[in-house]
Amino acid sequence: MIDYHVHTKLCGHATGEMVDYVKEAIRGELDEIGFSDHLPMKGGKEDNLTMTLDELPNYVDEVMSLRKSFPEIQIKLGIEADYVPGNESYIKEILAGYSFDYVIGSVHYIGTWAFDHPRKLEEWDKREVDLVYKEYFELLRKSARTSLFDIIGHCDLVKKFGHRPSTGLSKELNDTAQVFKEHKVALEINTSGLRKPVNEIYPSFEILRLYQKYGIPIVFGSDAHAPGDVGRDFDKAISLAKQAGYKEFVTFESRKKVAYKLDSKSPEGLNVPIT
Repeated sequence: MIDYHVHTKLCGHATGEMVDYVKEAIRGELDEIGFSDHLPMKGGKEDNLTMTLDELPNYVDEVMSLRKSFPEIQIKLGIEADYVPGNESYIKEILAGYSFDYVIGSVHYIGTWAFDHPRKLEEWDKREVDLVYKEYFELLRKSARTSLFDIIGHCDLVKKFGHRPSTGLSKELNDTAQVFKEHKVALEINTSGLRKPVNEIYPSFEILRLYQKYGIPIVFGSDAHAPGDVGRDFDKAISLAKQAGYKEFVTFESRKKVAYKLDSKSPEGLNVPIT
């Protein structure tokens, strides 16, 4: 099993040393751990959101060093990049400078509003929830269309604080699934929602079942911000994936997918490259 969504203290809102995350992954008998801390954003360090551009090389070097120190586990170099319309060239330029195994694209902002940030919670009272959902899924589609990202992270993060739309999401979800399929992105099953007010995995079973019908591949992530979060609640995530009809998941190396059977504990599985 893999955990592809692991942060570090460089982002300013996580704790623990990177080596401790690796040791926790080994203790939990994971086959792979992928670090995917936040790509530098302008003002990110000041707001305790991301590392700085100057810190990015150190992050990459540390992952490479850990690979040598712990050959018993696959350690992948990933990054989580916030999608904000207009920043595509900025993201592309940074990504081109490093040999990432995968890039997670995430939507945390609607305009300048960080809708999932606890300090911005009161803004929800000023917004129409149905419209927020519509805007959020449109941004997900835009992020996939950029072809900058290999994985779309926590693809219903908008539910984090428990806000729910009053109308159905069928059109939004189907439109989004179609775009994900067309642009060949993978979907993250992210267990951190179980540690948030919504108390639900990202995405919901409804979304996961729909995306399975569209043939969208999956990866697993804990969104760990402390070593003890690595691989957390993966039994529930795997169960949810199976209930939704998934029989395999994918891994990444040098931004190329390989599929494995969901029941396999090690990279024996299908071992089928996906073009």
